[in-house]
Amino acid sequence: MTNTMRAVIASKAGGPEVLELVERPIPVPAAGEVLIRVAASGINRPDIMQRSGALPAPADVSDILGLEVSGTITRLGKGVDGLSENTDVMALVKAGGYAEYVLAKADHCLPIPEGLTKAEAAALPEGLFTIWHNLFDRGALKAGDRVLIQGGASGIGTLASQLTTAWGADVFVTAGGTEKCAKLSQMGIHAIDYRTADITEEIMRVTDGHGVDVVLDILGGDMINKHLACMAQGGRHIGLAFMTGMIAPVDLGLVMRKGLWLSSSTLRPKSDTEKAEIAQSVREKLLPLIASGDVRPVTSQTFALDDVAQAHALLESGNNIGKIVLAMQTAAL
Repeated sequence: MTNTMRAVIASKAGGPEVLELVERPIPVPAAGEVLIRVAASGINRPDIMQRSGALPAPADVSDILGLEVSGTITRLGKGVDGLSENTDVMALVKAGGYAEYVLAKADHCLPIPEGLTKAEAAALPEGLFTIWHNLFDRGALKAGDRVLIQGGASGIGTLASQLTTAWGADVFVTAGGTEKCAKLSQMGIHAIDYRTADITEEIMRVTDGHGVDVVLDILGGDMINKHLACMAQGGRHIGLAFMTGMIAPVDLGLVMRKGLWLSSSTLRPKSDTEKAEIAQSVREKLLPLIASGDVRPVTSQTFALDDVAQAHALLESGNNIGKIVLAMQTAAL
């Protein structure tokens, strides 16, 4: 092993062109950490926001981008039990995923389900942690629920749709354009084209006036009241992002009459202990659905490390169906 590695940072706030390949020392794991030789890293919207300056990284983490990886453990920190060197894992990381090596908390690592490539595995951790915490835990998803997922063609949308279905709930997603909707329909997902349909009217139609029990929202803004209008009594509205605005008037009378519950959360600020608890739930409840073949990560395209700017540009364009992955090793392409 050499003492340095290649990694990607944003040289300044801006577009994909500010992404820069740099040489950095290979980090050394502290107690409770493992060093992972990265095979591939998932590309996420928070990476885009960090690069653009809209959401700076916490002050106590590396400036290297990347929040999820797959790869092989090459070194253990003190006190690590249950993991060993040369073990393949996927992991949620605080930062540093766009690099040839990264540190991860041992209890934030997950086994790679049999049959997945490392590129597919890299597309999972951020989504699995987010979906479990928001949809299954906070959203109290149960079999028979009706669920609306905004952004159904995204990496998290395609994963959440499959997990929801495997859990025994009915899922409806939105996507932009006939091509995306057709591909989602081929996966057995009821897709609604938000460019041509009135979401509220369509949801009430396809649910025979019942409405949906859970909304997984990435839009925020003026869509909030449209969601509330098509929710069932006691429905749970979970905000993951606010792509159309963070501030909007909310019909509180409608919330009261229907007994609705509005919530939102994000992973990055959570404590290591909270993330470890989520990881344990993912390991016990969601990984078996992937191992069984009922759920499969959908990847849009895998880019080499040198083409990271193209990967970011594709995610920003919205033309992807599924997750975009960055490969550190040729074997992951």
